[in-house]
Amino acid sequence: MSERDAGDTLALRVTVQEEADPRRPMAGRRKRKGLYLAIVAVLLAGGTGAGLLWAGRGGNGSEPESGPKIKQIAVVRTDLSGTKEMEGTLDYDSARTIRGAGEGRVTWLASRGATVKRGQQLYRVDERSTVVFYGSTPLYRRLDTPGTVGRDIRVVADNLRALGYDIGAQPAPGTVVRQQAPADDPPPATTGPGQEETTPAADPSSSSAPDGGAGQGTDASQEQAASPSPSQSTVRQGDGVLTRSLMSAVGRWQKAVGIDPTGILDFSDVVVTKSAVRVSDVLAQPGDEASGDLMTVTATTKSVTVPVESLEIGSIKSGGRVTVVLPDQSTAAGRVTAISTIVQGEQDESGSTGQTKTNVTVSLDDPQAVKGIDSAPVQAQFQGESKKDVLAVPVGALLALREGGYAVRLSGGRLVPVDTGMFAKGLVEISGQGISEGMKVETTA
Repeated sequence: MSERDAGDTLALRVTVQEEADPRRPMAGRRKRKGLYLAIVAVLLAGGTGAGLLWAGRGGNGSEPESGPKIKQIAVVRTDLSGTKEMEGTLDYDSARTIRGAGEGRVTWLASRGATVKRGQQLYRVDERSTVVFYGSTPLYRRLDTPGTVGRDIRVVADNLRALGYDIGAQPAPGTVVRQQAPADDPPPATTGPGQEETTPAADPSSSSAPDGGAGQGTDASQEQAASPSPSQSTVRQGDGVLTRSLMSAVGRWQKAVGIDPTGILDFSDVVVTKSAVRVSDVLAQPGDEASGDLMTVTATTKSVTVPVESLEIGSIKSGGRVTVVLPDQSTAAGRVTAISTIVQGEQDESGSTGQTKTNVTVSLDDPQAVKGIDSAPVQAQFQGESKKDVLAVPVGALLALREGGYAVRLSGGRLVPVDTGMFAKGLVEISGQGISEGMKVETTA
């Protein structure tokens, strides 16, 4: 009798003896019942292999009514790809809430679904327009003092230039500029978009004060004195300077959009966004106080957000290719563009900060592929490891060995140890002595 048949007979015999003699003392029944359960547990620990043993052929007892069906299948040579499929959500990017920045009452709001681009109105307070500028630094102060330096002024200068207004020359990085008294009267707006300003460009090496004094000073490398006084600033890379020419351009732009052309900007006059925005929801109505939440906006582009478990995140890399399955079962190609981890919960006494949540952002190669879909649940298929030209069998063909490792059973009943490799889509890569393409092995149906 073979070892496998002996194992099958032992398992079945325990079952018959336990059921055949109900007159045994209770203690004896419990002991044999424990033995029976222990043997079944050992068999089940082998996974699929245990199922194959349980279905054994040639045992003295009858075959159980239920259990995995056995069939034979050939070892195949194929390509394996470790695709991981996860649930995600397609939605517009970069949602943010717009809150009023000044006093007054709302008199107009862009409608839900509207796209607002650079220089266009987003809302009005007391009939004064608030418009969209592109950039990364918001306006945070009143811009009324010639010679003021900062990145917020660079945003104003870049946007007016992009809208076609001649802003004049901007002092180069390293130039020391001197602030002047705040402007009381609006600067003259005698030139139009594309026309030459009458104010000469700032010359860092000049001792005169062109452009109303905003460019006064010397290059920082030639400055021998101590650090600039509080009324002076050194222009750094990325800074803009509020020159008289720039203020004149502001006045011309204000006149074009229906704002009193003072050449002075309040921080409530502009909402700075990275690009054009789409109004996703309107939270206020005309007549409401302007200091509350007014609307929610998003970018005009869409992406897929996928929450990922911590054990899975290691297999996902930035830049990795992703196939997005849409609700109509069509697909769109994409790429991983961001992996962000968010800590949920506050730190407790033990120092734990609670659970962490990891979101993977997938950007689509062709935005037109999701045209007409605002938001929807989708499936994201992440491309993982791939192997070509390997031998593979169904996972159900693996048998767990007592001494560790796995084997497959050939059609004649012989067990052949194998080394396992990649698992993908119900198949497992195998290799080992005597394993070849086309040989028949047993597997669960």
